Amino acid sequence: MTGRRALAVLFLLTLPLVTPKIRGADEIEYFAYLRSGVFDRDLEFGNEYQQFYDRDPVSLEGFKATFLDLREPATGRHINFAPMGTAVLWSPFYLLTHAGVLLAARLGVAVEADGFSRPYVAAACYASALYGFLGLLLIHDVLRRAGTAEPAATWTTAALWLGTPVLYYMSVAPAFSHACSLFVVASMLWLWLRARTGSLSPTSHWIAIGAAGGLAGLVREQDMLFLAVPAADLVWGFLRRALPVSGFLARGMALALAAALVFSPQLLVYRALNGTYGPSKLVARKMTFTSPHFLEVLFDPGHGLFLWSPLLLLAVVGLVVALRSRPPEGAAERDAAPVRLLVLALLLQVWINGCVESWTQAGAFGSRRFVASTPVFAWGLAALVSAALRLPIRWGRAAIATLLVFCVWWNLSLMVQFGLKLMDRQRLEWPRVAVNHVTEVPRRLGRVAVLFFTDRERLVRETR
Repeated sequence: MTGRRALAVLFLLTLPLVTPKIRGADEIEYFAYLRSGVFDRDLEFGNEYQQFYDRDPVSLEGFKATFLDLREPATGRHINFAPMGTAVLWSPFYLLTHAGVLLAARLGVAVEADGFSRPYVAAACYASALYGFLGLLLIHDVLRRAGTAEPAATWTTAALWLGTPVLYYMSVAPAFSHACSLFVVASMLWLWLRARTGSLSPTSHWIAIGAAGGLAGLVREQDMLFLAVPAADLVWGFLRRALPVSGFLARGMALALAAALVFSPQLLVYRALNGTYGPSKLVARKMTFTSPHFLEVLFDPGHGLFLWSPLLLLAVVGLVVALRSRPPEGAAERDAAPVRLLVLALLLQVWINGCVESWTQAGAFGSRRFVASTPVFAWGLAALVSAALRLPIRWGRAAIATLLVFCVWWNLSLMVQFGLKLMDRQRLEWPRVAVNHVTEVPRRLGRVAVLFFTDRERLVRETR
């Protein structure tokens, strides 16, 4: 079985995990764009917010205090901090579902064609799962093009899928933007790496890269920072005289103009919602651009990226290995320059996440703001896995496989602890979470399976 087929089988096996449910503020904000745009044709979200609040007033009391009770000072509109890109990506699936619901209603099926009913929510959630999977396939393709042999490319992709919050935000909470974010960032980096080989017309390809970067910004503003990778690559090529002035200017303008054009609708949305061509001032006040939490987002015991997902620490070690390794013969894409630029992209993501007042992401599963960085981590983890598989000792393959399985179990066990409230959902509590991996989670797997098939919502909200 080829690597892509194995990943496709894994995707089919994880599809039953997809939970078509919208629960919290972020998810409601993303979905409100879609429902309001299709049914109301405006950017006023009060009726969407009220609909979700009325369904679950106890859990959404905090949501009401911000999104129903407050307004943007300059325009008087209901607040929406989320960008519009996730709704744009969901829209083909949502519109097809709407057509299907209308047809079903004509045939006498009792289903509400109101944009809120279960088929509409399911369309958005399964769309996220599909986009996440496509992003993982792009990551796998990049690794193969860069010279990573099988099974290292497939092992890497599957481990990052199952051993990090990627799985959670493709299945348990797909109504967040993170699966879509993974897809658009992976698309941009895939296009950039292909552009470095000159496989397509240079100008048209750099237009596509810029468009993908603009779309990344539409999904999550911070993802536009990944455009620093192709931009820096152009500058570096010009400085070392590998790129003539005309080529540098043509590609640079194509990159910048395409990104600006694709992102421009968000500027108009900002203007309509809050009266300025930028994010709400209510969000801007939450940023400190000196990134005071730069190291904490990585190493804090309660909230750090590497404590939630130790697999990603291995990936960073792998990036160091990749920087020091010589590229395989015939694999021009995997030279030192892409690795250095990907490290730059990762540092920018650490910086921006360290700027945010809510850097702890308390209450969320894992360091979800790093899901878009999965293609960068994949490059490093693939280098580490490949190096381990090339070891002359017999147990090299078994050792790396065991390590990956441990990291996957760590993530899956945390998902169980998070769902059953065996842990503090606001932070990692040591040594409690580590002990639970061994003492609590294994004996509760039967309970998890029963709830999954009988009362999935209780699984997410159940107390001890």
